[in-house]
Amino acid sequence: MEAATVQRFQYSSWNDLRNFEGKPRGSLRYNTQRIKEDKRFRVVALTLDKRRDHRLRSVSDKNSSALLETGSLLHSPFDEEQQILKKKAEEVKPYLNGRSMYLLNSFLVNALGMMGSGKTTVGKIMARSLGYTFFDCDTLIEQAMKGTSVAEIFEHFGESVFREKETEALKKLSLMYHQVVVSTGGGAVIRPINWKYMHKGISIWLDVPLEALAHRIAAVGTGSRPLLHDDESGDTYTAALNRLSTIWDARGEAYTKASARVSLENITLKLGYRSVSDLTPAEIAIEAFEQVQSYLEKEDGMARPDGL
Repeated sequence: MEAATVQRFQYSSWNDLRNFEGKPRGSLRYNTQRIKEDKRFRVVALTLDKRRDHRLRSVSDKNSSALLETGSLLHSPFDEEQQILKKKAEEVKPYLNGRSMYLLNSFLVNALGMMGSGKTTVGKIMARSLGYTFFDCDTLIEQAMKGTSVAEIFEHFGESVFREKETEALKKLSLMYHQVVVSTGGGAVIRPINWKYMHKGISIWLDVPLEALAHRIAAVGTGSRPLLHDDESGDTYTAALNRLSTIWDARGEAYTKASARVSLENITLKLGYRSVSDLTPAEIAIEAFEQVQSYLEKEDGMARPDGL
């Protein structure tokens, strides 16, 4: 039983795609007036803040992943948080109508050092809460390249080959099934053809402050982040921030095509935390569901102005 559960949450191979039926549908629009602080989210924020001092933030990445893979997510020490998450998933699911979701991250959310592995853990949590299947686009690319890591693909074949494989992965993901949560790489937004495939579902931009990323990168290095290698002199933080800023200038506008924006900085302020590094993946997932529901409610209202 345990082995079967673990297998479900491992990254699926392309052969698994044939087990899913149906076609995703949907469109993308970005609402620049977002940051909706309605009564429901204020209740969530207050609830999370009350128990913040009692949270066991020393849970390791390994233990966090184990909770996900053994099916114990909704019975973790953070049970209250998980119940809120489950409720939000139940609220948004009818609006999705089977459509998939694509997590678009500003660079690498896992560079933040949050519990678990950042966007991957957030994606798994969202998928599990919805009863969806999770895929990591980078992992699928590595599988297609016979186990070659992303860093090695960049080094030996170049970025252009990686981008082609990325587009192939997104095409297969969008055409072969629905009801999935897909974690994409930070550069997926720069190719218009990728949006064609992601337009078949709901895209969610996980917006991370560049300063927070630079601090974390300075601490852990850039070994697994090909585009962040740099020859600049000076302190590591400044070099990382300069490089991130350059990449952002090239990509930033593309992120505005996303259906919903999840600002980690905004969540931090709402919950009264000192740093985005204090956020848990579940808290980010809750906000993601809030933003997606808001987008879909507006989409539904545009389609049916009479409110029926």
